[in-house]
Amino acid sequence: MRIKIYLLGFVLGIGFGCSTKQSENAPVDFTQYVNPMIGTAKTTTIAGLRHGGGSEQNAQVQPSVTVPFGMTNWSPQTNNVETKCMSAYYYKDSIITGFRGSHWLSGSCTQEYGSFAIMPVSGDLVCNPDKRGSAYSHDNETATPYYYNVNLPDHNILTEMTATTRCGLLRFTFENEGPAHLVINPNSDEGEGFAKVNADNNEIVGYNPVHRIYQGWGKQAGFSGYFVMQVEKVPVSYGVYSGDDIHQKQLTIENLPNLGAYFSFDVKKGEVLRVKIGTSFVSVEEARNNLNEEIPDFDFEKTKESLKKTWNDLLSRLAVQGDNHDDKVKFYTALYHCFQQPRIYNDVSGTYPRFDGNAQTDTICDGNYYCDFSVWDTYRAMHAFYSLIVPEENADMVRSLLTMAQVGGWMPIFPKWNSYTSAMIGDHVTSIVAEAYTKGVLDLTEEDYEILKHNANESPESFAEYTDGKGRRALKSYLKYGYIPLEDSVMEAFHKREQVSRTLEYAYDDFALAQIAKKMKKTEDYNYYIKRAQNYRNVFDPKVNNMNGRHADGTFTKDFTRDQHTSFITEGTPWQYNWYVPHDVDGLIELMGGRDAFNTNLDKFFEVGQYWHGNEPGHQIPFLYNYSGQPWKTQKIVADVMNEEYGTGPGGLSGNDDAGEMSVWYVFGALGFYPVCPALPEYQICGSKFKKVTIRMQSGKLLEINAPNYSKENIYIQGITLNGKEYQSNSLNHFDLAGGGKINFEMGPEPKKVK
Repeated sequence: MRIKIYLLGFVLGIGFGCSTKQSENAPVDFTQYVNPMIGTAKTTTIAGLRHGGGSEQNAQVQPSVTVPFGMTNWSPQTNNVETKCMSAYYYKDSIITGFRGSHWLSGSCTQEYGSFAIMPVSGDLVCNPDKRGSAYSHDNETATPYYYNVNLPDHNILTEMTATTRCGLLRFTFENEGPAHLVINPNSDEGEGFAKVNADNNEIVGYNPVHRIYQGWGKQAGFSGYFVMQVEKVPVSYGVYSGDDIHQKQLTIENLPNLGAYFSFDVKKGEVLRVKIGTSFVSVEEARNNLNEEIPDFDFEKTKESLKKTWNDLLSRLAVQGDNHDDKVKFYTALYHCFQQPRIYNDVSGTYPRFDGNAQTDTICDGNYYCDFSVWDTYRAMHAFYSLIVPEENADMVRSLLTMAQVGGWMPIFPKWNSYTSAMIGDHVTSIVAEAYTKGVLDLTEEDYEILKHNANESPESFAEYTDGKGRRALKSYLKYGYIPLEDSVMEAFHKREQVSRTLEYAYDDFALAQIAKKMKKTEDYNYYIKRAQNYRNVFDPKVNNMNGRHADGTFTKDFTRDQHTSFITEGTPWQYNWYVPHDVDGLIELMGGRDAFNTNLDKFFEVGQYWHGNEPGHQIPFLYNYSGQPWKTQKIVADVMNEEYGTGPGGLSGNDDAGEMSVWYVFGALGFYPVCPALPEYQICGSKFKKVTIRMQSGKLLEINAPNYSKENIYIQGITLNGKEYQSNSLNHFDLAGGGKINFEMGPEPKKVK
């Protein structure tokens, strides 16, 4: 069973490290280039400050210690809530109130769920999270993917953390002799949860019920985040609490505000307490079993070094060489962010909560079951990256999405907390499936295909199902008119209205489904969906040369301002969404009046600062010059964005990282290509930003990308060879990359203006 050896899954494919110029013999520690603090503060980038506001100005990442795609991420906690758009940790905060076992969707504006926190306390027992915290200094804080430590001066305690896939191991060094305490609590905003002391076993267990937001807001999700905490030292006392009310020797507490439990000890100066915590989404018993399997003892150093090796084995699959240290920090930190979610949901035994399952459970016998997909973001480039670098894991992810549809009846739009949500627009699970299928990552069955068609063609019969998040929003209007008219306000959605953006994104999803039909030789279906993929034309208003809101009678709204936010556009302006036709850029060019008119419009868009890199709908825009005969402009703009919108400080991301989608854009830009249309097995070229990149595929094949004369000045492609032969295209084929080989970019300081 592959489940039990997941921690080693990345180890088995390759050896540790790759030799570089640093040493011909010693392996490189790639984790030295990862700075988990990047993105923990408000953005300092140009476009981020210009366009972002509120939570959009934060990347919303945590300095998590975690296994790639780990069930639970371990982060310091500077706030105590699970509120929407509130990460556990912000760089600006001055007080640490605990160390969280987190299920936060990295880089998002969703909500934490099923989490808990542990806090060491010295001296008097204080349990309330609002009162037990300690000041701290970033000067006394170390964050890596595999290890975190911080000094808590108010308690005079050094805290250290490391992790496995489903468990955490913490080490506390108490510098004050005398009373010491370990306090653990579910982070429930609803005043729910449970904690129990098993004093004879030096163990505290508990759970935090999970609640939904978006469609189904406030309902229980049918499962909880469970934890089992074990300590190696026998406590001298124990108890439970709610807020400031402490109940010594009481063993259980349930469904009260700010509840938790504690152990108390007498410690010597410098004494070390080690604590291990198992987690599960199924039960306390499964959390304990996960703990016994993954951390059978309290060996902190062994666990830490194992996790360090896991990260090095993964990061070394993309070994870069270059002269700029900061570029390596940005690149490998971006990679770290790419491997946060989706998260593994199943226990070591294979059990996991059934999707939309009302407390039922299922068991997976091969591979892993994943959830927490930030689909509206990650369909654009993240899953293309997974298909290239970790196709086996991506296959499990896609199978997980199809499993959700099989048990729930509908493909999920944005599956989070193992439930339907319809949090964002589009139906982009279709794209994720198509991307994997067209690239040979997995095969599809007839049943799989039919459920994809079900989403594209039908709406739930019952209004209750629809309001619960099942099915495409406003599909009936889309099928009736070929666009979603302004009269359909799309009220049963978190994102209401946004009719033009929905039309554009559904047209792309129809194209993605057409690619599946084409490969499956379903010609009639292919012709039907490829025709629907042209629906983007129905919201193009030639009078304003832009996508525009359209009424049911066919007329376009006159309430149009190209560069201002409006209700028929999602998180942006009509001008920013004007370019979203990733599957038919040539058709968009024709609509705008040909290449010259298209380029003039696109030039103006960038000149006036309309490009907003901090939100995903525009991420493909810099690459559109590849289609319009001016690829050197793509090369220049991508280089500028990489320099201006990514930094090495806490504010070094230009917007929500959205499960790594902001970060993977940087990764692709550095490699030299990007998947503008992920449903097709091709990438648009922009030129590598390192002198050499060696990618070791999961198959063991090597792809070598060379740009020996690249520099911050030499950003323009002068010529390309692929496996020794001159290469003229502006795009690369996925199978050429996955099959290994050698790409050489000749770079120079001036554009080579060949169309």
